Amino acid sequence: MRTIKNRNIGGRPPKAPAEKKGYKITIKMDTEEYYTLKAKARDAGINRSEFIRLCIRSSVVKQHLTSEQMGYIRQLSGMANNVNQVAHKANAAGYSDVHRQCLSLNERLDNVIKKIEDDC
Repeated sequence: MRTIKNRNIGGRPPKAPAEKKGYKITIKMDTEEYYTLKAKARDAGINRSEFIRLCIRSSVVKQHLTSEQMGYIRQLSGMANNVNQVAHKANAAGYSDVHRQCLSLNERLDNVIKKIEDDC
């Protein structure tokens, strides 16, 4: 009787450790999200897992605003209020009376905008 040596000669070669997917996650979706995922994966011609992997690789997530950036936004909001007050005064009293105030406010706005641009 002959014994068969190396039974697994044919078939798929084993994957290298770097190619193996070692982690499994579970996510919860509502019905609409699930069917949207299913349809988009089908339209792309890939399975759902590969679709999610592609989304993860190609997506860009914006970071939350820092407290410093939030402070700049609050300053800009306050300055916008000042601009409205100056416009109201200009309409009531005449533009020549508020010219100096406009220049000062414009300089403050430029400084805050430069700070924001430097942070980005």
